[in-house]
Amino acid sequence: MALVHKLLHGTYILRKCSKPTAALYPFLGIRFADYSSSLQKPVASPGKASSQRKTDGGLQGDHQKEVALDITSAEDKPEVSFDKAIRDEVIDHFWRLKDEIVAHWIGPEGRPLHEVLLEQAKVVWQFRGKEDLDKWKVTSDKTIGGRSEVFLKMGKNNQSALLYGTLSSEVPQDGESRQSGYCAMISRIRRGAFERKMPYDWTQFNTLYLRVRGDGRPWMVNIMEDTDFVQRKNQLYSYFMFTRGGPYWQEVKIPFSKFFFSNRGRILDVQNQIVVDKIASIGFTLADKVDGPFFLEIDFIGVFTDPAHTEEFAYENSPELSPRLFQ
Repeated sequence: MALVHKLLHGTYILRKCSKPTAALYPFLGIRFADYSSSLQKPVASPGKASSQRKTDGGLQGDHQKEVALDITSAEDKPEVSFDKAIRDEVIDHFWRLKDEIVAHWIGPEGRPLHEVLLEQAKVVWQFRGKEDLDKWKVTSDKTIGGRSEVFLKMGKNNQSALLYGTLSSEVPQDGESRQSGYCAMISRIRRGAFERKMPYDWTQFNTLYLRVRGDGRPWMVNIMEDTDFVQRKNQLYSYFMFTRGGPYWQEVKIPFSKFFFSNRGRILDVQNQIVVDKIASIGFTLADKVDGPFFLEIDFIGVFTDPAHTEEFAYENSPELSPRLFQ
């Protein structure tokens, strides 16, 4: 037992001691040299060591490359100049203003006047690419906490716009809303240089012309006039559009005289005729209280002159309702 304890104690001391050099091996003896070599970590063969060094070097090199890509010097960082950005924006708006002035001298919308006067039909919006979709925006009752969803994308072969989604009439539990369930698609207001509003002038036309394909649901077509009064931002001219459903396209023609005046979705007693020379935007609204999926595919939206339509205004006004009109 004493011998075993001595051997174990000696092994512990050797592990604690520093590694002897090769010059001390003759003084310590061959057995000690063999014993100390057995306590060393196994050394890989030269071939394996070289391959491992190459692998480690490759990994380190790749890591250094990644770090070099991620870390950029202060000289390589792009300089942000707000003055230059503002100056470039102003210059761009002046160039756009110059183009608008030149187009105005040529004629309405840059076309000769005789061509505009002889024009019987005009396509205002069509859908042939993503840039056409950017002229529109979609909204639903999600803005007030509802659950309706609406999306807009290009149709097949990029020849139409597909408006689709799910209508839900569930009233949000916020203690304020009393009704819900609507989806809408609205055109963005056209703007010129320096963000000036550029309304549409449809004076020489009398009918709205659409080519659509739906699922049988009724839609509301809304036209908004250009106005700067906050009190009139919710006032619209609306009329119904009934889709037939099925795979066939249908052409919808709605005279401007049929559009009735409404405010916040309520038809007003006093009706006014739409002013067709200051059209700001047009939209489509679905709110038929039928929960479920829907879709509406639109080919184009335009205006044309119907010589057979001679009606100026379809709704009557009395002196009791609108005395200013009869003064």
